[in-house]
Amino acid sequence: QVQLVESGGGLVQAGGSLRLSCKLSGNIFSINAIGWYRQAPGEQRGLVARITIRGSTNYADSVKGRFTISRDSSRDTVDLRMNSLKPEDTAVYYCNAEAPFNGKNYWGQGTQVTVSS
Repeated sequence: QVQLVESGGGLVQAGGSLRLSCKLSGNIFSINAIGWYRQAPGEQRGLVARITIRGSTNYADSVKGRFTISRDSSRDTVDLRMNSLKPEDTAVYYCNAEAPFNGKNYWGQGTQVTVSS
């Protein structure tokens, strides 16, 4: 089992910044990638950014150049740095861990990000 706990959400004005953090615990050696997803009301959950254990990253087009995903192996955390936030970034942000050898996909409880105009 893998446990994920997100933190760092909140209310920010447009143009501001936030940093989300995902703390991993449990059988983290089974994980091969961590992603941040978001879901706005009435919309499907979608990928924001993803980082593999080798450090490869990919981003949704809507956040490229504004968001940065990073991994700190010493603290077992994956952070999402969000700059130049827009009202359309408002959503619940979820951390996801992929453990394909176990056939598992783990989710955190989510953290709310609200960007006011």
